[in-house]
Amino acid sequence: MQNVFKALTLSYKHAPIAVREAVALNEIGCRNLLDKIREFTSAQEVLVLSTCNRTEVYYAAEKDYSQEIIKLIALEKGFIATREIAPYFQHLTNLQDAMRHLFQVALGLESQVVGDMQILNQVKNAYQWATEANLVGPFLHRLLHTIFFTNKRVVNKTGFKDGAASVSYATVELVEELTRGLDNPKVLMLGVGEIGANVCDNFQKSRVRNITIANRTHHKAFDLAQRCQARAIYWENVWEEMATAEVVISSVPGDYFFISKEAVAKLGDLRPRFFVDLSMPRSIDSALEQLAGTKVYNVDNIKNRATEALDNRLGAIPAVQEIISEAMVEFTAWTQEMGMSPALQQFKNRLEEIRQRELARYVKQLSHQEKELVETITRNILNKIVKMPALELKAACQRGESEALMEGLSALFNLEKEPQTV
Repeated sequence: MQNVFKALTLSYKHAPIAVREAVALNEIGCRNLLDKIREFTSAQEVLVLSTCNRTEVYYAAEKDYSQEIIKLIALEKGFIATREIAPYFQHLTNLQDAMRHLFQVALGLESQVVGDMQILNQVKNAYQWATEANLVGPFLHRLLHTIFFTNKRVVNKTGFKDGAASVSYATVELVEELTRGLDNPKVLMLGVGEIGANVCDNFQKSRVRNITIANRTHHKAFDLAQRCQARAIYWENVWEEMATAEVVISSVPGDYFFISKEAVAKLGDLRPRFFVDLSMPRSIDSALEQLAGTKVYNVDNIKNRATEALDNRLGAIPAVQEIISEAMVEFTAWTQEMGMSPALQQFKNRLEEIRQRELARYVKQLSHQEKELVETITRNILNKIVKMPALELKAACQRGESEALMEGLSALFNLEKEPQTV
């Protein structure tokens, strides 16, 4: 059992962004890879998870199919040679290691932004695709639902998911707070560098969805808007659009573009109420706050929010690890009990054979009513006899001593040994 569930993982911890981009899979790619793994390997239960920071395959099989799966990923992505990407994959071939890794990924312990809340939804999507491909059996089904329940425990019992721990997500969180009383607030995003793009990506997870994007290079704004379901405008229309926005976010360096108090004052009563400056050097005049009803927030304000949230999350990690360990102990006991089920059924079948054989010797001499009574009594006796070793095996599983007890039971009743599966 210890070598049946495995994980193949490539993430930001060991692979540069160029390699992660080369193997990243969208929904269609993940579904195609599931089909390929089913066709070309003997893996029975498979989960494919691919995000901007990781591409991972979890599978149940006696054999290590790492090299085959890497080749299938390369095939799906349209390149043949695998030697460029193979060194970046980590192989987890022990049940406990693979299982703990999936727990930690799903709960956000392995994310670039610790405690990332989006990753669990991505795991749920991967679970759905695997289910629809008929590649989820009892083991993966139970494991993933245990993880989902464990996440609820983490949310309810720790501060691990509280607050926004990245600058981009903290920006979105701030905008949500500022516009809470507004109906469909309009946000104007200036600049689509790394931080600007990340902010726009995070707005996809927000209730604030009326986003307009402007950039000096228009095609970059257009491409990002397409990806984020936003609207792109030409840079020469920035001031016109600013007059209709409630929030303006700028990630454009101040030595290229500057929003001055005088320029905003010319917008009159149509000027935005909130300005968020994520640029360095700053591109939004702090003197804007001298205008009635106008507030300015800078990158330091945002970073303070993110740092405080991150500190709280890091402090909660020991408690999260303890909750994961408790869940893994319970799940491991379940897997061991499942491994015992075939042998227990054999034991019950063997006793049933004896019962039927002995009944056949005597029931001919009994009336119909007596036959039914003997049938009921002997069946109840058999069930009680089976129940005792079943309870002992369950207790032995919890103590980690089930193998020895199972061997004794098999020897006593000459049970056939069947290969254990997860």
